[in-house]
Amino acid sequence: MPARQGRPNRGDAARGPAGLSRLETFIDAMIDMGHTGQVFGEHGIGKTATFFSHIARAHPDTTLVYVPAANLTPDDLLVNAPVRDPHTGELVLRQLVMSQLKPGRPFVLLVDDSLQAGETIQSQLMQIACNWTLGEHDLRALGCVGVFLTDNESQAETSARRSDLALLDRMVTLRITANDTAWRRHLAARYRPWDLGAVFSLWASLSPALRELLSPRTLDHVLANAKEGFPLRWGLPLVDGERLRLAEPGPDGRPGQNRTAEILDRIAEALGVPNPPRIPDPVRQVVRAALRNRWTVLLQGPPGCGKTELVRETLREGLGHEPLYFSLPVTNVEDLCAPVPSPDGTLDNLLAAGFTGPEAKAVVWDEYNRPKDKAAFAKLMEITQEWSLAGRRIEHLRAQIAVQNPPYHLGRKLLVARNNIAQATRFTASLQVEPEDIPANEWLLARYGQDAETVLEWWKHDIDDEGRAWITKRTLQRLIELHRRGLPLEMGTVYLGDGEYAPVPLTALMDRFQGRPVTGLRELARDVDAWEARLRRAAGHSLEGGDDSDVVHQILANAELSQLKKHRAAVSRLVALLPAKLRATYLVGASARQQRFWTEVFMTLRR
Repeated sequence: MPARQGRPNRGDAARGPAGLSRLETFIDAMIDMGHTGQVFGEHGIGKTATFFSHIARAHPDTTLVYVPAANLTPDDLLVNAPVRDPHTGELVLRQLVMSQLKPGRPFVLLVDDSLQAGETIQSQLMQIACNWTLGEHDLRALGCVGVFLTDNESQAETSARRSDLALLDRMVTLRITANDTAWRRHLAARYRPWDLGAVFSLWASLSPALRELLSPRTLDHVLANAKEGFPLRWGLPLVDGERLRLAEPGPDGRPGQNRTAEILDRIAEALGVPNPPRIPDPVRQVVRAALRNRWTVLLQGPPGCGKTELVRETLREGLGHEPLYFSLPVTNVEDLCAPVPSPDGTLDNLLAAGFTGPEAKAVVWDEYNRPKDKAAFAKLMEITQEWSLAGRRIEHLRAQIAVQNPPYHLGRKLLVARNNIAQATRFTASLQVEPEDIPANEWLLARYGQDAETVLEWWKHDIDDEGRAWITKRTLQRLIELHRRGLPLEMGTVYLGDGEYAPVPLTALMDRFQGRPVTGLRELARDVDAWEARLRRAAGHSLEGGDDSDVVHQILANAELSQLKKHRAAVSRLVALLPAKLRATYLVGASARQQRFWTEVFMTLRR
């Protein structure tokens, strides 16, 4: 294995008895001795996964009770509630403990992200860590055989730091790196029949800073995208709206040379798979992959381009029914779950009806980075990270799709929340969506017909790139409807305040609506004989064609599939007279349906 920079690479050789990793050995020791174990390590190195796999394998009669501390609210662990005394029949106040802490069998309690909890939760966790008690409840009497707290010490990700010596003297602490968990073993098993030896060697050859950026969790996501034939960069998280860069820090602390493309290409080469720069119809493809593989996906794109509607439509097609939908600015904790006392004297949680039942489920989290409050976002983080809600697994949940806007658009800051690297790396695929990735034009054509053709021709040919960024598909819909009502079109553009609207001239659009002569696919088809003659003359003068060839080519290249099909006969006649190099461009980056259309057209040219 190539030598690392920095400290020596121990790999999976850092093992204790019976080939166990350091963390697995530590887990067994703490359970045997009855001590509270505290584990610190970087995010995404497999700490939590090692607990789940090792407890199940080495302690089959013991269950793991997993508590994500960062997602807890004060009433989740313990609450005072009125209950009827079984002896006297009177209502008395009792402390009810969360139902997961009474599983009815020996259990190990794992408090994950323990430093990220709020102050009230920290007090409860400290009682657990010091005495193995919670309120009036003795966890040992409930069957607890081990207590562990895990987290990353990074100040950027934690909200507390333990400094009380009376507390610190109650725990046994282990600091670990990626070499101390069993992540290589798990990835090798997950991605059979691939041999990941070359990938592991490549990872080990990177500097410590790059290995921290390309954590085992992130590497897992890169491999998942490679397996689907997607761009490998989709496996890298979006942190504060920007794609994570695999770059060494320079002497001044700033990122140095960006090695992202180089490293991802080397991973693809080691796997023997392509690393495409982009794929056609990316949103539909990644949503379908999420349903197949039980992924959590993040889609980030500008406002009004149709992201959410396309996601809901694709999920609806895959499930056969509507997906669950939550808009974060108006989602309360009570919309997801609510704690209630249960007959056995524990604190249970009622889940929202949509999360129950035997049918397959998928969730759309709209406006993901605009949560209403921290409590609602904490519950959301539990669902997206652990696929559970209030500690209960959500049965038959097949995919989660989060949709958000970037922090900045058109030079203006949007009111969105920030995330950290630990939160960002929970998504298997993270896409930066462009308006051209959303086939909203077909929807406009199907709904508004000739008026949509007019508006789309204007949008494609009469305004520049900056203008197209201001005029979203949502705006196009408003412009069509305002035109039909005879109202001023300017009202449909974005209002910036003080009488100012989006800086996009609408004169050409108004001229088009009023019948000014223009050239689009509809006009080409209406006068196909004349255009065919013009293309013949252009081809006779040069094999490269002429101005008329360029006009026809641009119209065909920008036309929607429904328009091409509608005027197929004219398209076939005209495309036959275009230079071969122009015809070839129609297959590049096209969706599967567009490629099928053009292939059929080209086949007819050979007959």
